[in-house]
Amino acid sequence: MRQKQGEMCPRFEKAVNILSQRWTALVIYQMLESPKRFGEIQSAIGVSGKVLSDRLKNMEQEGLIKRDVYPETPVVIEYSLTEKGESLEPVLRDIENWSSDWIEHPDSKEAVK
Repeated sequence: MRQKQGEMCPRFEKAVNILSQRWTALVIYQMLESPKRFGEIQSAIGVSGKVLSDRLKNMEQEGLIKRDVYPETPVVIEYSLTEKGESLEPVLRDIENWSSDWIEHPDSKEAVK
């Protein structure tokens, strides 16, 4: 059921709150191509270990990612997107395209459209 014009949909609000948590969208973006280990994610986006650990736990609770533990020595833990997490790919790709068109690269002096 759609909300009336001007009313905030609770589901939309929750989705925006989840994705707007700092680092969450970047973590998901990192996992779009393949599962990643903790250290790979951390070095790719430059987040502290504590914050990344918190985000991964939240994302797992929300059903966006799954945590696979491989009983090797040392133990290997991989994080991958669930179907729910993978379904965010078009959204993140749209943001990626939008940012290419409208956001100035920090190292560039190019004008934004």
